[in-house]
Formats: sequence, C-alpha cells, structure tokens
Amino acid sequence: MSAESRRVARVVLLDPQDRVLLLHGFEPGDPGNAWWFTPGGGLEGEETRQEAALRELAEETGITDVELGPVLWKRLCSFPFDGRRWNQDEWYFLARTAQTATAPTAFTDLEARSIAGSRWWTSAELLAARETVYPTRLAELLRTLLDEGPPRHPLVLAPEIV
Repeated sequence: MSAESRRVARVVLLDPQDRVLLLHGFEPGDPGNAWWFTPGGGLEGEETRQEAALRELAEETGITDVELGPVLWKRLCSFPFDGRRWNQDEWYFLARTAQTATAPTAFTDLEARSIAGSRWWTSAELLAARETVYPTRLAELLRTLLDEGPPRHPLVLAPEIV
C-alpha cells in the first residue's frame, strides 16, 4: 500500500450555541466502517493553510460566512483509506459562524463516495458518543476550548496511527 503525505487544514467550526460541525465519513465500499471528523483537507498548489481551511469548508459544507481564528491543535496521523495509506500533517483552526445550514458545493469523487452528511454536536453529545470521532480526544479538547478559550500556542496532539 503506497503512502501519500499531505499537509492538511481542518476547521473546528462552532455555531452560536457552541456546537461543533462534524462530517460523517465511511470507507468506500464498507459503509459500516464509519466515523465523524472535522471539515478540511489537503492544501492545493501554493495556498496557505488558512486559505485551504476556508476553501475546504466552503466545498464540504457550503458555509462561507465564517470568522477564521487561531490554530488550536496540530497533529500527525497515518491511516489506511480507499486502498491507500495517508500520512497527514494536520492543523486545526478555530472558526465561528452563524450559518448552520450545510450543503456541499464541490465534493471530490472520493468525498462523494465516502461522506454521508454532517451534524452539529454539543460538547455533551460528543462526550457521550459511542461512534468513532477524529481526532480521538475531540470531546475533551472541545470542552477545554469552551471552558478556557483558545490556547496561547497550538497544542501538539499525540500522533495517531491506525
């Protein structure tokens, strides 16, 4: 299985009720192998991580009325997906929006085959979730963010290798 390395920008998008938006993904060909994750994706060309975060958010959710905040967390992860191994260097940006309706505008072919919708989650719902959520500590990270505000410097999360 060949590995593809990517620099990735992700968005921890909060609505006025402090709910976080997550996408519901699954392994193409195996919809039972599913998880929830933050919007975002790989950088294209010479774009910055901030530009990639806003572009990916618009493409995956249709949400463009956002205030992009600081980088909250950084994480390295490696996982198999769609017959390939992905090695990702991810930055998670805080963003806020009043726009809660979602409608993807530009899914890639792979996204169209592997994303089954989105949902706004409260911190309590995330803490009680039995489903897989990435990053795996998102429930506690979100609770800390809501209680204490953004960290002064991005937190480096433990690498996740699946």
